[in-house]
Amino acid sequence: MDTKKFDVVVIGAGPGGYVAAIKAAQNGASVCLIEKGDLGGTCLNVGCIPTKTLLANAEVMHKIQLAEQYGIMVDGVRFDFGKMKQRKDGVVQKIRKSLEGLLLANKIVIVRGEAEFLSPREIKVKGADNVMIVADKTIIATGSIPMDIPALPCDHKRVFNSTSILELTELPKTLVVIGGGYIGCEFASLYAAFGVKVIILEALSSIVSLQGKAIAESLTRAFTKRGIEIQTDVTVESIEHMSSGLTVHLKGGAKVSCDMALVSIGRKVVSDKLGLDKAGVVTSSRGSIVVNDKMETNVPGIYAIGDVTGKYMLAHVASHQGIIAAANAIGQEAMMHYEAVPAVIFTEPEIATVGVTLEQALESGKDAMLGKFPFLALGKSQAAIETEGFAQVVSDKKTGAILGAQVVGHGAASLIAEMGLAIANELTLDCLADTIHAHPTLPEAWMEAALLAMDAPIHMPPKLKK
Repeated sequence: MDTKKFDVVVIGAGPGGYVAAIKAAQNGASVCLIEKGDLGGTCLNVGCIPTKTLLANAEVMHKIQLAEQYGIMVDGVRFDFGKMKQRKDGVVQKIRKSLEGLLLANKIVIVRGEAEFLSPREIKVKGADNVMIVADKTIIATGSIPMDIPALPCDHKRVFNSTSILELTELPKTLVVIGGGYIGCEFASLYAAFGVKVIILEALSSIVSLQGKAIAESLTRAFTKRGIEIQTDVTVESIEHMSSGLTVHLKGGAKVSCDMALVSIGRKVVSDKLGLDKAGVVTSSRGSIVVNDKMETNVPGIYAIGDVTGKYMLAHVASHQGIIAAANAIGQEAMMHYEAVPAVIFTEPEIATVGVTLEQALESGKDAMLGKFPFLALGKSQAAIETEGFAQVVSDKKTGAILGAQVVGHGAASLIAEMGLAIANELTLDCLADTIHAHPTLPEAWMEAALLAMDAPIHMPPKLKK
């Protein structure tokens, strides 16, 4: 087995790993990128990109359904879900090919195989390439996979996880989604747009509970309006295969019948086959790798980023962690900050958040307040027939510091960027209200929400002073 030496070795070519590799290579380091599967990791191959490609089809369908309100008559609309799947595959393949070209352009050596530490500096790779790697610095970016539990086994024919369901070419009549988190809700929104009867079964008291009460209630109303059935405070005990489909058994004896089921109960980190014990790297009880704000593990010269750290399972967080880890690995100094992490749920309507919710701010002892502005009061929303939803800003009552922001509605994914910038730069409500926002646009909602929080609304009824 050949032995090769590099300044920086990155294990995992997802959005964290490949960004870290590029950052290190562009600063003059010799870099090796080890990947056992397809370049791009979960995000590109079975996560962000394929799901959003399919959801783009659903967005077009949504517009077609509104066509008559725009004065456009559309008759005999049909769709081919198999062709949608083909387009999804084509988009993934195109981006994957571009990514490989980008890596090679940065003179990064790509090694195909499974990596295992033999010591803190030695890594054995087995697979398409069989090689021994000696690394001055190593960045672990092995990601996560869908969580599977014995009680709800996925056969990937009628019971799917978030990876295998992407291979469907024909739609079921009825789909049960087990888990009402952001992944489950995105798939629920997708399939409901094409006429599938969707039933969400959630163990907690609401769907998307981590996003706060206002968002959970808003999405519940929107889903119910679209015919999605939501059952909360229910526990799924088993799934029975019948000749006619599936029967989902709930605690207490209730049953739900369906054609297919999606098990979406979370993700688990991938760290068990890395030989971390031989490298001396400390992990948590759930297998996540413990790191500090420099993305360093307890072993000097070994870093970890992305889902495997168990911090934020978001592609853009992994990418930023990759930049931080690579900078520290090549002798620069950089620290990770998590105060302004945006998150987007690509449902219909879209949801986006950054910073803390009002509930989280109050629980942490902040004297916080809320400014909330409905899209129904925006001229641009009225013009586009996209009036569903709102934008709200969480701020400190005394200082006006912006602590968080949430938005539900058309364009939420893009709208949240402004508030991420505001929180990252410690801006206040005054800064937001004093910024001239173009009219008519959706971002005006942020200015209006800030004015409402300051008791100085322009396009909402005033609070009369006594």
